[in-house]
Order: sequence, then C-alpha cells, then structure tokens
Amino acid sequence: MVNAAIVGVGHTKFGRATDKQLQELAWEAIKEALQDAGITQRDVQFVAVGNTGRWSSDPLPAVVISEYSDLCPAGSIRVEAACASGSAAVRAAYQTVASGQADIALAVGVEKMSESTNLQVVEMIGRAGNFFWEFEQFGLTFPGYYAMYATAYLHRYGAKEEDLAAIAVKNHYYADLNPHAHFHKRITIDDVMKSRYVAWPLKLFDCSPQTDGAAAVVIASEKIARKLTDTPVWIRTQAVATGTSNLSKRSNFLSLDSAVKAAEEAYKRAGVERDKAYKYFDVAEVHDCFTIAEILAYEDLGFVERGQGYALAREGETYKGGRIPVNLDGGLKAKGHPIGATGVSMAAELTKQLRQQNPPERQADIKRGWAIAHNIGGTGHYAYITIYTLDKPPTG
Repeated sequence: MVNAAIVGVGHTKFGRATDKQLQELAWEAIKEALQDAGITQRDVQFVAVGNTGRWSSDPLPAVVISEYSDLCPAGSIRVEAACASGSAAVRAAYQTVASGQADIALAVGVEKMSESTNLQVVEMIGRAGNFFWEFEQFGLTFPGYYAMYATAYLHRYGAKEEDLAAIAVKNHYYADLNPHAHFHKRITIDDVMKSRYVAWPLKLFDCSPQTDGAAAVVIASEKIARKLTDTPVWIRTQAVATGTSNLSKRSNFLSLDSAVKAAEEAYKRAGVERDKAYKYFDVAEVHDCFTIAEILAYEDLGFVERGQGYALAREGETYKGGRIPVNLDGGLKAKGHPIGATGVSMAAELTKQLRQQNPPERQADIKRGWAIAHNIGGTGHYAYITIYTLDKPPTG
C-alpha cells in the first residue's frame, strides 16, 4: 500500500437546484476540484461516484457524469452506502490509489433529491433498513428511527429537548457563515422549540433538509501529491462497520454500535487513545442528520463519556475554541444533506480546515493537523470513520 492524499477539492452550493441536471451539478464540483489540484480530466485514471439516486432520473450516474465531464475512458464505479455513499466513494478512490492501481483518482458525491416529491423521498428513505418489518408493517420513517434513539437517550440520561435544540442553533450559526450551505438563517433555542413536531421529541428544526448538491475531491499517490501541492491532506486511515438492518435486533437505542466499532478500528490503526480522542483532533465533521445523531456521535467517538454528549452541547464545547470544534460548516442539519454528496463534502471541508482556507470565524485552530470525519448511512446501518492529517502516515 502507498500513501494517498487529497490534493484538490470542489463543492457546489447546497440547496434546491431545480435549474440543473445531476451531471451539471457533478461537473461544477469536479471542475473546481481539478482546478484546485492543477490537473485536467486527462490526468484522472479512476472515478468513484457516490449516489443513492432512487429519487432522480439517471440509473447509471457514473457513466452519465463521466461523459458530461469529459472523463471517459477512465474507469468508473457508482457506490451506494445510503447516507454514507460519499465516504464510500472516497474509500473506492483512496483504495484504488493506495493499492497502486492509479496515481490519481476522483471521488464525487452528488444527489438531485428535488426530482421527487417530498413524500416520495420520505417513503424511499423510510425503506432504508428492514423494509418488511419496519416500514411495511409499522410505517416507520427516517425521523421515526432517530426519534426512538432520542426518546431512549432523554429518558436514560435526563437530557432535555432544549439540549437537542442547542445542536441546531450551533449548526445554523456556522451554516450562515458558509456560502455553500443550504440555510443562511441563524436560529435560537426558542425557534427550535416552537417548530412543529415531526416525530417526538424531534421537531422540524431538529431535522436535516432534503438537498441537491455535489462535492468532489482529487486523491493522488505520494509521488504525485508532492508535485501538485505543498499541503497534501493525507488519508491516514479509514474504517468501516455495519449495523443490523432490523433495529429490533439491536441491544439498545443509546449508541450506534457500528460507529463505535469503526471508530475503535480507526483509532487502533492511527494510534489514538479512545478516552482522550478529542485531544488528537483539531476539528471534526460528524453525521448530524438529526440533532440526536450529533450527540450520539460525540459519545461514539469518545469525545466525552457515555451519557455526557448533551452536556458538551449545552456548554458550547463544540463551537470553535471549545473542547472539540464540530461541524463548522453547518453540518447536515444546516449545510444540507444531499445523501450521496455528504461524505465527500466532509472530506472537502476538512481538507480546507487543515489547509486553513476558511474564513476566520469558522476556521478551526489547527495545532496538531489532524481531523476526523464520522459519516453514517441509514440509522447506523453503515459507519465510515476517516482520519485526515497534515503529517504523512507511516508507510506499511
């Protein structure tokens, strides 16, 4: 295995892009990533596209995007891991380079959710998991799945709905500073508490939106990366785990076991002590599809002891300058959640954070040069944990 690094990033505005087709969105991000890396389409040897796509018209997005973006005849693949499809694309591109099969690969995440109605999207996401048992028999939807976790968490640890709201307030604050974000409106705890319930205790402002958008990263081998940039962002390690499709088979609704397992594996490879994990990272991107998901992530990643994630949010310790800055781009909650693009967007954001290319008000203080991405597919059905660093990983 050879070392591989991100050398270029691209990102579209997240929101509703009813004036663009899927391939146009993808090309906008790809073009920016290629320019950032200082390369052309002819330099790309492999393309991995993260796209769930059940709500959009193109069943073969990788080939449509490759043709439109003039990337043919480079090899391509479309990957799907629900809401972690973007991280799966990063993984496919990374492993292609790390294995020596290519010197330059491109990971693209893209979604065009506005091609289907709101109710159609709600149904299709609700089917993600165990279709017959949970959706067909009981009519659970995605907010309902996470509402079960929120109900269990609030009951066990004594957290309040206002603690969930604190996550939304933080992420809207940072989204307002991010030109790529879906929402540019700061909100208060009172705003969240007054929003209508979607699935108790989750309210409208506890939920991420249906979003169109794309992101892209160029991944290069060490010998090429050093030629292209003075600040390669190395993919130090990535670990993956899978949870049961049927939530009734899980031991509790207080943690996502797949995220814990993936984090433990990533930490083992990178030499991170779990009980001191927050000390290793300058900034984190975590999967806040619902506000409770961000609180669970704090605990599943070992940033705080079990049952104390809500206190971390309540005390403002995940803002810039706190114990561990989290989602300084607005997160899924307010930046937006175009399903297949989210994991690549995390990679692009953390690359810019480590390069210190963000506006000062949402730029983390980079001291160690390490960052972590936590990307979940479904309700912990997939978990991808990726560690990015400025210092080159040891070879081997």
